[in-house]
Amino acid sequence: MNADPACQAVTPLLAVEDLWVSYDRIQAVRGVSFHVGAGEIVTLIGANGAGKSSILQAISGLHRVTRGRVTLTGEDLLTVPAHLRVERGIAHVPEGRGIFGNLTVLENLRLAAYRRRDADIQRDLEEVLNVFPRLAERRRQWGNTLSGGEQQMLAVGRALMTRARLLLLDEPSMGLAPLLVREIFRVIQRINQQGTAILLVEQNALMALEVAHRAYILETGEIALTGKAQELRHHPKVLEAYLGGA
Repeated sequence: MNADPACQAVTPLLAVEDLWVSYDRIQAVRGVSFHVGAGEIVTLIGANGAGKSSILQAISGLHRVTRGRVTLTGEDLLTVPAHLRVERGIAHVPEGRGIFGNLTVLENLRLAAYRRRDADIQRDLEEVLNVFPRLAERRRQWGNTLSGGEQQMLAVGRALMTRARLLLLDEPSMGLAPLLVREIFRVIQRINQQGTAILLVEQNALMALEVAHRAYILETGEIALTGKAQELRHHPKVLEAYLGGA
């Protein structure tokens, strides 16, 4: 079990304890423990196959947990179906975006709020379009006609329409041009500054460590290293493995 001592010092928004996830006979995640505090950006960094996406899928309920505990403000999430975890305040932006190509930008955004019954849906929609001006310009455009970067913006915007307390982002920069990568990460910081906690899985370790408060380094399904993001940017092991020795 990889203990997370810092988790004991505070009451976290999300706490993952001794998490095990498997695919048939393959053990993808082995005894991982970590936490995300309210208002934090926490990043999980590791090579392909390290277990990062499996952890996000376990938290959002898209993959069964073999063993362990996942709580949101103390509530056991493993007893809560995936669709109800959204109501609890978790929004998952998966790798590949998963938008509805046969719906317009506005329809994609409004669909994300289908379980909400409050009076602020329109206000939140306008805020998402303010955060992503490109989506405002393309509001009546079909999802499958958007560029890769615009689809990523739509995927994040759709998650925001759920009014999530915790945003799970899986490889938000994948396949994007450098300028769009920086734009997406600026938006991630802006969302966080507005009060949303973020658990970020990202291959671009340099960008992830620039925006995150804390980081966990995963190797073959286990946590190999953890600490403040700014400190890990200068750790020899991280420099060699993920930052090209820079």
